Amino acid sequence: MLFNSIEFLLFLPVCFIIYWFVVQRNLKLQNAFILLASYFFYGWWDYRFLALIAFSTVVDYFIGLTIEESNLKSRKKALLIISLMVNLGLLGFFKYYNFFVDSWVDAFEAIGVEMHRSTLNIILPVGISFYTFQTLSYTIDIYREKLKPSRNFINFAAYVAFFPQLVAGPIERATNLLPQFSKKRVFNEAQGISGINLILWGLFQKVVIADSCAPYVNSIFDNYESMNSLSLILGAVYFAFQIYGDFAGYSNIAIGTARLLGFDLMRNFNYPYFSRDMAEFWRRWHISLSTWFRDYVYIPLGGSRGSRWMQLRNVFIIFMVSGFWHGANWTFVFWGFLHALFFVPVLLLDGNRKNVNQVSENRILPSLKEFTQMLTTFSLVCLAWVFFRASNITEACSYIKAVVTKLDFDIQYLFMERYNVELLLLIFIFVLFEWFHRTQEHPFTGNWKWIKITCVIFMLLTLGVYSSHQDFIYFQF
Repeated sequence: MLFNSIEFLLFLPVCFIIYWFVVQRNLKLQNAFILLASYFFYGWWDYRFLALIAFSTVVDYFIGLTIEESNLKSRKKALLIISLMVNLGLLGFFKYYNFFVDSWVDAFEAIGVEMHRSTLNIILPVGISFYTFQTLSYTIDIYREKLKPSRNFINFAAYVAFFPQLVAGPIERATNLLPQFSKKRVFNEAQGISGINLILWGLFQKVVIADSCAPYVNSIFDNYESMNSLSLILGAVYFAFQIYGDFAGYSNIAIGTARLLGFDLMRNFNYPYFSRDMAEFWRRWHISLSTWFRDYVYIPLGGSRGSRWMQLRNVFIIFMVSGFWHGANWTFVFWGFLHALFFVPVLLLDGNRKNVNQVSENRILPSLKEFTQMLTTFSLVCLAWVFFRASNITEACSYIKAVVTKLDFDIQYLFMERYNVELLLLIFIFVLFEWFHRTQEHPFTGNWKWIKITCVIFMLLTLGVYSSHQDFIYFQF
């Protein structure tokens, strides 16, 4: 079920009414209803994969209890390994089986050895990367004695399948979300209004910004060989705003929906394109994933401790694993490799924690230095996005080569009978909206609140793309 669909527009109010007016007096009934609604929400896409999420839930529920009850460190570790093998095994099979088979065959064919290619038509379950990492954090934190296991199966199952963030995050930690299922929830008007504001802003990011960029991105990337340098640069910029509007939009709708039900989810995006270096970018982009890798991979590897060589090794491992998490394609791995390269100067100059304050704090406009830093960081991010968006590495390299060789900067007429100017104006308005509210969670606060809400609703009605419901990009991951 898509957040930007008629089905969800009907689903959410029904859930809200039942949740707060029918089962609100009984916490157990509330949690059971959340579980039922979450399975209905997920099963709407493909009911067959409900068994998969139920299996993961049962495995980690009992492993968590057994780890807690065990007195032997070796037994605890063995149980953790079982959890890792089950969860990563399922993720690996559904997401990477064909990738590994094809890569193996291609490697042998490259040296002249003919091999039979046998792959399966495996459907990737929506959200498997997200809920797998969510359940893994649960068992790891129990093993580390940072969390007590849940003895209420309904609460744990509702935590794993919580429908607002089930299919594309944020990737919640059990230490934050799971205890909220054990506390009595009373409707809070301020929290509800905040949730509605986040949903409205998320819809704007998705259906006005991301979905308006999508046809331009598709047209330019599908016909990059006939595009000039300006169009190719714009194609990368458009995709940067498409994927940002798409993913940040989903996250904001998810966080807002959770607030309507009395839950607080972690923030997933914090105006990342105003970052002044790559370290700051990754503190602001897909925060739930970057902190997950930091806490469960980077720090156990040694983090920033040890020699400079060890630090560099850890940085490359974390970024390339992050790239591979995104999908079964070498383009994602190379995207992660590029970000590791971009991160190296920050690490070597000990600038990892340099830009932790808000950019242009207490000032309307950035300084020339800040503007240059933001433009440089955004340019590097856009360069990496070309590999993320391209079908393969060869296409990405050809795209970038065309940028530096086809030095023509005329505005081209695109294949869907549109020019670039109108979209550039829309993006400019969006950037201004974000810039002047960069210290706030969303723009609908402070002075002129209702004027801003009215403007956004007007743009949703007049500029929103509704002719075909666009899937969220991160559904594929």
